[in-house]
Amino acid sequence: MKIAYIGLGKMGKNMVLRLLEQGMDLVVWNRSPEPVKEVVAAGATSASNFADLLKALPERRVIWLMLTAGQVTDQIINELLPHLKSGDLLIDGGNSFYKDTIRRSSELAKKGISYLDIGVSGGPGGARSGACMMAGGNKADYDYVLPVIKAACSQDAYGCVGGSGAGHFVKMIHNGIEYGMMQAIAEGAAVLEKSPLKPDLAEVFRIYNNRTVIESRLINWAREAFEENPKLENISSVIAHTGEGEWTVAAAKELGIAVPIIEESFQVRVNSSQEPENFRNKVVSILRNKFGHHKVTKD
Repeated sequence: MKIAYIGLGKMGKNMVLRLLEQGMDLVVWNRSPEPVKEVVAAGATSASNFADLLKALPERRVIWLMLTAGQVTDQIINELLPHLKSGDLLIDGGNSFYKDTIRRSSELAKKGISYLDIGVSGGPGGARSGACMMAGGNKADYDYVLPVIKAACSQDAYGCVGGSGAGHFVKMIHNGIEYGMMQAIAEGAAVLEKSPLKPDLAEVFRIYNNRTVIESRLINWAREAFEENPKLENISSVIAHTGEGEWTVAAAKELGIAVPIIEESFQVRVNSSQEPENFRNKVVSILRNKFGHHKVTKD
């Protein structure tokens, strides 16, 4: 299958490199030229504008967007529209707000253009070695691009979870759960670190990650972090946060569901800029760095 790919950031570039290795035929576009050069060297074809990008595709044209949520996604879709036609399929693989996704899908459907929303988990490392994908939209559209999804994902790490917006909604809730899990790990680590017993945190988390109830990728990343930097020196206590945690809290309130753990975890991130030296917050920061390659060192 030959598809177009727009957006070669940390996630997008790594996903393209994986798809190329899996035998996919890709034509790409990105604002900055550096990642374009890298994926072209790996076998992709580049286009300098959207008209040429779409001309390079066979019928039915599939365009995968891997963009920042919000205004950027709307802007790129609006720039693509003059070149799109009925039957084309857009895929939004970014962390878009699910209500924006439903709106975009409805607007594009009036022009006969299909729209799939795919929440992608696993961070840049997962995008390179095999991601997890949660799709929403028309099942026939999902089935049509399933070869691409399978190529981008680890074995069985994909599925269609409902209609338009469901993929991004499920990914949003995933990230809210992630907030709470990381917060619990960080709080436990902080208590261990403060204890007069002074246990070796790297060894503790190595043990935690072998057949205990809390064994997980997050626990393993904590182990790695404590092996590399036991005191988390030069790690910032300020925890960056994107929209998904806040959106999860808002959606829960709309539905009348109390989510105290997720809500408090989000609030910790909001307040983290007021705590310049907080070991608990440093643990969350380093975990985010481990899977998402987010900057966490002090300036």
